[in-house]
Amino acid sequence: MRKFIPISTIATAPPPLSPSTQSPSPLRDYNGIGMVLFPAISIADSAFDIATLSLISCLTLLSVLSLCFIFHLRLKSRRSHHLQNFISLWSVRLLLVSFAAAWALNEILRLPFFHRHYLYPFLPNFTLSQQSNLCKIHIVLSLGLFEPGFLITLLFLLNVSIKKRTPRDISAISLIFFSCTPVLVLQLFFLFFSPLQNQLPNVLQTSSILLIDSFDNKILICTYPIFSTIVFAAFVMAYSLGLLFSYWRVVSLVINKSTRVRIHALAFSVLICLPLQILFLASSSFWRPGTAAYGGVMFGMFISVAVCAAVGESVLVIRPIADALSAGGEYCRWKDKVCVRAEVGRREAVDRDL
Repeated sequence: MRKFIPISTIATAPPPLSPSTQSPSPLRDYNGIGMVLFPAISIADSAFDIATLSLISCLTLLSVLSLCFIFHLRLKSRRSHHLQNFISLWSVRLLLVSFAAAWALNEILRLPFFHRHYLYPFLPNFTLSQQSNLCKIHIVLSLGLFEPGFLITLLFLLNVSIKKRTPRDISAISLIFFSCTPVLVLQLFFLFFSPLQNQLPNVLQTSSILLIDSFDNKILICTYPIFSTIVFAAFVMAYSLGLLFSYWRVVSLVINKSTRVRIHALAFSVLICLPLQILFLASSSFWRPGTAAYGGVMFGMFISVAVCAAVGESVLVIRPIADALSAGGEYCRWKDKVCVRAEVGRREAVDRDL
């Protein structure tokens, strides 16, 4: 049997209770009033954690491959004139890959497998309060910086493909980080500085749960508070509208069929995976941490974002660079040729980085 305690109530929680039929209501305990006993399912927990770690490894390897493509193109562009224009946004593509890899590695911090096998043995003096802050840092980085940064960079590369002038790398990167600031600040505020922490139910703001089994073994599980989910959902709604508008503009200008397929795949993967992620994040508040259902919900949330990141790297980094490198002396890009309608009604083929 296990029991769980919201980390914010550990200082005032009563001593561990023995299993009995007089246990309090699970819903009341989850709001921080007491403790709840439930069967241990460490095998299912470990299975989801191992599957998540495997996917993190795959996404990290894909990011490393993308980095190799970027640096290889960067080096080859110094000797090939036809690659000079394509490499103009190499730092933005590098930023896209970096955000994806950082998000994947940051997901390790929330896994009970990591806490149980690495954090506790190597940092035995790591207090529960410090572990709780580690969970908060994970949420801020994941939902406030890495994932929004990846999505904004993706949208930037999509928009710049139909512009006549390519912005400078420094201004582009500054714009991307500036666009991440609102959601990052809100996540920091609700997790660390919210004035309503003592007045709201723990389910709205709890970022970690302490599990204690019948052998008095403690395991801290990171959770996503509803406030953080609401902030990220608002960002996703605004972002989805901007992506739809950019997607419509780009598709209306592209004449190459294979390019259209890639744009469709990119847009639909993002527009489908993001709502699924929000759905899984919201659903996690209704399942008790440490159960198989909760592990499955969190695993589904991870897969949603991982698919979006993998498609983004493949479509915006690996495939266009491979096309450019395989073109030889002929300048070839991801979207080949983009036709822009002139005011007089004729089309003019122009190259753009995407």
